[in-house]
Amino acid sequence: MSDTTSRVAQVQRAILARAPESDVEPSLEQIRAVMDLLADPQGTFPVIHVTGTNGKTSTARIVEAVLREHGLTTGLFTSPHLHDVRERIRIGGAPIDPQAFVAAYDEVIPLVELVEARDGVRMNFFQTLVAMAYVAFADAPVHVAVVEVGLGGSWDATNVADGQVAVLTPVDLDHTRLLGPTVEAIAVEKAGIVKPGAIAVSGVQAPPVGEILAERAAQVGARVCVEGIDFAVAARTVAVGGQVVDLQGLAGDYPDLFVPLHGPHQASNAAVAVAAVEAFLGGGQRALDVDTLRAGLATVTSPGRLELVRRSPAILVDAAHNPHGMAALREALADAFTFTRVIGVVAVFADKDAAGMLAELEPALDHLVVTRNSSPRCLDPAQLGQLAAEVFGEHRVSVASSLPDAIDLAVGLAEADGIGGGVLATGSVVTAADVRHLLGVTDS
Repeated sequence: MSDTTSRVAQVQRAILARAPESDVEPSLEQIRAVMDLLADPQGTFPVIHVTGTNGKTSTARIVEAVLREHGLTTGLFTSPHLHDVRERIRIGGAPIDPQAFVAAYDEVIPLVELVEARDGVRMNFFQTLVAMAYVAFADAPVHVAVVEVGLGGSWDATNVADGQVAVLTPVDLDHTRLLGPTVEAIAVEKAGIVKPGAIAVSGVQAPPVGEILAERAAQVGARVCVEGIDFAVAARTVAVGGQVVDLQGLAGDYPDLFVPLHGPHQASNAAVAVAAVEAFLGGGQRALDVDTLRAGLATVTSPGRLELVRRSPAILVDAAHNPHGMAALREALADAFTFTRVIGVVAVFADKDAAGMLAELEPALDHLVVTRNSSPRCLDPAQLGQLAAEVFGEHRVSVASSLPDAIDLAVGLAEADGIGGGVLATGSVVTAADVRHLLGVTDS
């Protein structure tokens, strides 16, 4: 093992040894103190800030790919990662270079520890990674950073940066312990990324969410652009490897765009992303070059989002982890694939709405295999099996004690009637990542 590889592994262990991102106080005080000591690197480049309940990562990746095709050096911060922490910090479309990753950590960690000593409270690993990302983007330097929030918005660590464009994908219930028990409470938190003078680009929202976003924009003097009113998916057709869409943007119409992602929700994500790029590059007043846009969209990937990771039988993975995400997954599966039967493999975190997720997924599956993933937060398979039996009926549910056993069982069931069956593994990002790793798929 080289010195650099060893040092990267050491840094990753040190970061992951910190509390998880869900273990956080609703305050920006500590991360602001660290950024102040670093001379506010997040103020040295413009930011497109992305929040919402589902679709954040895909939307952020589309925005980044299109901006990169326009000749800009891009930074991209997303979460969570599938296999390697460095995936969360990308520069120019690739995970941060190992040396730059170590250099960012070495620059940040003494100041993190200084703030921790002052406060007597240890910062979590997400806060540390945010500081590292902003340092790395400033050092690169990047022309623009596309930044996905971790949780919520107003007190999310990423919100020490002021986004020139604020993007809100559809808002629904998730992380209710931290963000509030209602969609309205969650919307207030997420609208907190909209800063004075910004352009807010929003996907289709429930009426209360739209009202809260409009109120926030009025308070800070921001402009709001909403899918279905200011921009839209004008048409879409399923295609091999994705879909072809016609988009009506803020400033132009863009026909025959190939988006290599599956499902109507990804068409909406693409529309939101294109509007965000228009807002950033020309304030929404100048149309994009359609050939450049086509080239950028053609490069988009979103690993772990209805991703085909094996053929014969087909095995798909998806990171859906709440009922809203499962509903979108169910619709996309029916839209893009024609399996004779579908066997589900599901492992979920104990703090998630497992019953709601299973209810949304049930119409899409012929049989369900419940299991566990590699996270200590995973719900016990026996408990998940009991919940599943109430939704699916006992005859349609099997319980496997390990993920490899679950995949083997699901493959056997998918192949039982000959060709044409498929396996869908879902329930969390960790579940998707574990199946990818099990099958030898590690690109991100």
